[in-house]
Amino acid sequence: MNCRPAEPADRPAIRDVARRSIQASYSLSPQAITDAIEEWYAESRLTETLDADDRLLLVAEIDDQVVGFSESTLTESHVEARGAHEDVDTSHDATILWVHVDPAYRGSGVGTRLFEGTRDRLDELGATRLRAQVLADNSEGTGFYEDFGLQRVGQQEREIAGRSHIEYVYVDEPSGIESVETDGQTVYVDRDDAETGSIAPLFVVYSDEARDQRYGYFCSNCESFANAMDAMGRIECANCGNARKPTRWDAAYM
Repeated sequence: MNCRPAEPADRPAIRDVARRSIQASYSLSPQAITDAIEEWYAESRLTETLDADDRLLLVAEIDDQVVGFSESTLTESHVEARGAHEDVDTSHDATILWVHVDPAYRGSGVGTRLFEGTRDRLDELGATRLRAQVLADNSEGTGFYEDFGLQRVGQQEREIAGRSHIEYVYVDEPSGIESVETDGQTVYVDRDDAETGSIAPLFVVYSDEARDQRYGYFCSNCESFANAMDAMGRIECANCGNARKPTRWDAAYM
């Protein structure tokens, strides 16, 4: 088995693996699966991923056949001293968006090889924290990350083909909740629950410490709560332009 960076010639094989993987993992209509493949694995989209400096796309191959792939992001996170608005450290947060394995090769170690290769490469690129997201009803995916020592720190709702699903968030090193004052009230920034931004992570913010009521998002690039979300799920900071792309399919399909 070989794990290597994806190349443009791998695009058809990646699309094929993704289609078979989704078909085997979820009871979705053929049209919903087709829509997902066209939205997230179109050749133009894969070309953008291959060209992006903040994306990592690895493929696993057996006998020169692509049998799985992983996609991850790497974003810079500015850490500020509390009470003083100046940078004291810069780190990188990495998020595993997808781990897809051809159903015919599941159980043969392909997912493990992809995860280990992805983690090693992200370390080389300077990642200091690793996150992963997986749909709750994907028991293979949740158990997979737990076997590697990642801890579940939260959950969020994800809409797929018009249906709402629960998605679990995993991290290798939990950071916890940080209380922050804004507009005369205390809100709670969850440093373990973030959306990948175009510049830096966008952390989920709650109105209560128990994390029952969501307040919004916190831009880690400019330390601002000024952001908005449109109907497609795009979040954008009004101060610095740090933005999240529309809601995506992001789970581990072992």
